Amino acid sequence: MKNIFLNTLFLFVSIISFSQTSDISISVSDAETNEPLLGATVYFEELAKGAVTDFYGIATFTEIPNGNHIIKISYIGFKTIETTIDVGTKKEFAFKLESGGNELDEVVIQSSRSTRTVRKIPTRIEFIGAEELGEKAVMNPTNISMVLRESTGIQMQQTSLSSGNTNIRIQGLDGRYTQLLRDGFPLYGGFSSGLSILQIPPLDLKQFEIIKGSSSTLYGGGAIAGLINMVSKTPDEEPALDIMLTQTQALGSTANVFYSKRNEKFGVSLYGSGHYQKAYDPEDDDFSNLPKTTSISFNPKFFYYPSEKTTFWFGLNGTYDDRIGGDITKIESGENGIHQYTEENVSKRLSSQAVYETQIDSVSSLTIKNSISFFDRELTIPDFTFDGKQTNTFTEINYQKSANKTDWIFGANLYTSDFDENDNATLQRDQTDITYGAFANNIYDISDNWILETGLRADYNTDFGFFPLPRVSLLYKNDSGFSSRIGGGLGYKIPDIFTEEAEFINFENVLGIDKSSLNAERSYGVNLDFNYQTRLFETVGFSINQLFYVTAINDALLLNSTDNGFFQFENATDEILSKGAETNIKFTYKDFRWFLNYALIDTKLNYLAGNPQKPLTAKHNAGSVLMYESEKWRIGYETFYKGKQFLSNGTETTDFITMGFVAMRNFKWGTTFVNFENFTDRRQSRFSPLVLPPHDNPEFSEIHAPTDGFIFSVGVIIKPFGNEDDD
Repeated sequence: MKNIFLNTLFLFVSIISFSQTSDISISVSDAETNEPLLGATVYFEELAKGAVTDFYGIATFTEIPNGNHIIKISYIGFKTIETTIDVGTKKEFAFKLESGGNELDEVVIQSSRSTRTVRKIPTRIEFIGAEELGEKAVMNPTNISMVLRESTGIQMQQTSLSSGNTNIRIQGLDGRYTQLLRDGFPLYGGFSSGLSILQIPPLDLKQFEIIKGSSSTLYGGGAIAGLINMVSKTPDEEPALDIMLTQTQALGSTANVFYSKRNEKFGVSLYGSGHYQKAYDPEDDDFSNLPKTTSISFNPKFFYYPSEKTTFWFGLNGTYDDRIGGDITKIESGENGIHQYTEENVSKRLSSQAVYETQIDSVSSLTIKNSISFFDRELTIPDFTFDGKQTNTFTEINYQKSANKTDWIFGANLYTSDFDENDNATLQRDQTDITYGAFANNIYDISDNWILETGLRADYNTDFGFFPLPRVSLLYKNDSGFSSRIGGGLGYKIPDIFTEEAEFINFENVLGIDKSSLNAERSYGVNLDFNYQTRLFETVGFSINQLFYVTAINDALLLNSTDNGFFQFENATDEILSKGAETNIKFTYKDFRWFLNYALIDTKLNYLAGNPQKPLTAKHNAGSVLMYESEKWRIGYETFYKGKQFLSNGTETTDFITMGFVAMRNFKWGTTFVNFENFTDRRQSRFSPLVLPPHDNPEFSEIHAPTDGFIFSVGVIIKPFGNEDDD
């Protein structure tokens, strides 16, 4: 009887104890500034209860059972914390969040030339991180075109059906107005033109940084439409080894290998890539839609760390690329009867990069860098060969200093470009350019909410003269998740023969640049954007960015025909005016992310009667990407809409929608994946012919839609040192 009484009493006390609840408050603040964070999410996982902090950074809860509970506190741009609190012992809890989460705002951007995070830089910079790069590498492991093509306002314009040559267009402007950088070095473009994008594999890159609008103040001539800086992976103390193997149903095979490791004094990263593609003709018209391709790339880098404050690294980049497209019968069996037309590009690239960085003291640093880039290309079509070599050099020294409220950078650089056409060529179009530059840039914190960035570059080209390039940007931000940037600047481009129009006709009968009669192209541009991020319904993250832009180019370089059958370059009599808007929306819910985007691109050629829309530029573009990401799975479904375009002859094309699906499964040893690219098989041949007769000397239509159609690929990424993404 006594035991029954004691057990009953214990059970009664336990019930009373477990039924007790408390009303509590949890305050959340910024660990750096101690300011309260409005809109932070506090969530009790076991109880499925959540709340959002108010203006004072406080989230309140009622009737929380006493005892230990696990809570998760998250806020956009800050590191999420997960901890245990003992409810009942006290009613008020306080936590501080540290900046540096996985959101865009806390990423340090190298192209800004400062150590500030995105949300503290007035220049608008778009960021593509390692996670998204990994997904795009699965979709296209051979080059970076997939990464760029699916970014809002960026168009990948294919200029050749036979070779697949592709140029990047930002906001409707030709590829020559975009500067491609790797680790801050201008290594691509020029003679390589439409081959540049095709010869940059993505596996050894850790992030992309995109600045739209004139960026010539920071990086010199050529960045009229914007710049893209590709940042390479660097070695850590933990070794990394990625082996990626991919196979497509279109008979394309790719192998990529990346290794890195460092110790106290030395480090190394090694990257190699091999790709083979059989000539692919999905519509059986006897002309290839994908050229037969053999491509090999290597990129070793060596790092030396003489002290904690100093780093020196040296890298080499080499590529051999042979692609031949055109008549399938000739490619596979040789010339026979009407089977005569092929286009072959054989190119070799070798470049070096050397960087010395040292921290002089706690607030200042010095960087010296140099690159030498050599490109050899031979383009062959029946009865014509375009053959030449181009050597570019880039040298820069810059000094940075950071104070409490201001960052300064001063620098000077030298850029040289030398194109040497084969001495046997009928037209000798050799060109040498030398440009000296000096620049200064300042970022100043006017207050906690306002930040101003100003810059000035002075470039001198030995043939085209002096180019003063000022720029200014202003950032407003507050603690409610709203920010806005406005900025503008000037730009310029030194004329050369490597334009999309010249490439379309394989540079045949194109006269060289007459420096005495041509002016350098000049531009001005302004960007204005608004950004807002918050939480909806406690567990749903929401952000929106709205951009408006305008860019004008004066003295644009045009290729016009002459009376004797040649083509010569002239300056346009009026400007090219590109204006428009970009909208990016993002929703997050647990392991789901949904991205929506829309781009209005209104690019007018004011030097032509009626100010027509630029050919091959869709005015309306939209996209939707739905992603599920857990520790084991990444699954994505994409839909992209491209509006109607005009061809050069004024013909209006049809609009179209493409869809894609990708699935990745993580294991301890690596990742397996499948990708269905353009699985609705939208391709231009369904709307209009790609190749026009005669068969032995065909004419090719302008390309305004995908040419390869549906591509299915499977692959594996092997990680011998373990997969960090797997549980």
